[in-house]
Amino acid sequence: MLRQSSRYRALLTGAATLVLAATLAACGGSSGGGKGDGAKADATPAAADSAAPTSPAGTPAAGATTAAASGKVLMPTGPAASLNKVRDTAAGPIFSTKVTGAKSGVTGQVWVWLPPEYNDPKYAKTGFPVLTLYAGGQSNGYNTWTDNQLPIQEEDERLVKDGKAHPFIMIMPVQNFNSDEKNALDCSDIPGQPKMGTWMAEDIPDFVRANFRTVKGRDGWGIMGASTGGFCSAKLALQYPNVYKAAVPIDGYFIPDSGLWKGHDAEKAANNPDILVTQGKADVKMYVTAGGANGYEKAVVTNWVKKAVAPVSIEYYEQPGGKHLTSDFKKMIPDTLQWLTKQLAGPAAD
Repeated sequence: MLRQSSRYRALLTGAATLVLAATLAACGGSSGGGKGDGAKADATPAAADSAAPTSPAGTPAAGATTAAASGKVLMPTGPAASLNKVRDTAAGPIFSTKVTGAKSGVTGQVWVWLPPEYNDPKYAKTGFPVLTLYAGGQSNGYNTWTDNQLPIQEEDERLVKDGKAHPFIMIMPVQNFNSDEKNALDCSDIPGQPKMGTWMAEDIPDFVRANFRTVKGRDGWGIMGASTGGFCSAKLALQYPNVYKAAVPIDGYFIPDSGLWKGHDAEKAANNPDILVTQGKADVKMYVTAGGANGYEKAVVTNWVKKAVAPVSIEYYEQPGGKHLTSDFKKMIPDTLQWLTKQLAGPAAD
C-alpha cells in the first residue's frame, strides 16, 4: 500500500505522452521527499541457487589484462567471481554472487544478467553497455528487477531483435542489510554505517569491469531505479557523473530521510539529490517520471525537475492515471530501455 508520508513513491506506465523534454535551468520551487511501496515482487529469487561455471563466457581468470588504452573495449581484468544461477528467464539465466568491495569494505549480494549476445562467439571481442538496476522498498536480500513481475531481461532481448535497444549487461545489487525502512542506508556512506554509496558506485563497477567485457569509459553506463531505487539512481548519477552518463529515476523521491542521518547534517546534505541537482556539476542525462493519479507525487517530481541546473539534462514523463504498482511499472520498461539506448553507447569492438 502507499503511505502518504515523507517516504512517498510512485510507479509509472510507459503509455503516456511526453509532456516535457528539455534541459532545465534552475527556476526555484520546493519539493517534499518521500516513499511508500506499492505491490512488491517476491523477496527472493524463485529458484534455488544452482552451481554455475566459476567464469562466465569471456571472463578470464586472475591475471588477465585490459585492452589497449586506445581501444573501445575494456576486457575483463579478473579475478573471476563465482556466479550461481538463481533463475532462468526466457532471455537467459540470472546469476547471483557476493561482492566484497575493496574500497568500501562492504559485502553484499549482486544479481547479474548477460544478454544472449554476450556469449555468442561472434561477439567474443565485443564490449557491452551496463545498466545497474535498483529496486523499490528496502531491498534487503532481494532486488525486484530479478523477479518475473518485472521482465526487463525478456523485454530487452525483444527490443534488441527489433533493433530498438542495446543488449545491456544488467547488474542488480541489494540496497540494505536489514528490513527497517526507517533506518535505511539511503545508498549512501552514512557515518558509522556500511559505506553503501562507495560500494554501489565504485566497488560494483569495479566488479563488473573485472568480470565482463564492457564499453570503455562512462558512455556505456546507465543507472535506473523505481521508488527507493529512483532516489538511488538520481543521487548516484549526480554524485558520480564520471561513472554514469544516464539515469532513469522512476517516480522517486529526492530527499534522504533515514533515521541514521541523525547528527550528521553536513553528510546528509552532501547526499541530498534535492541539493545536488542545483549545483551544476553533473553532466548527466535523466529521464524522470511521475504517475498522474496523485497530485502529491507529481508535485514531488516536477518541483525537483524544475530545480535542475545545466549541465544536468532532464526529460520529464508523466503517465495519466499512473499508480504506485508493479503492474504499472512493467508497462514502462520498453520506453526506459529505448531512451537509455539513445543516450548510451552500444556494443563496440576494437
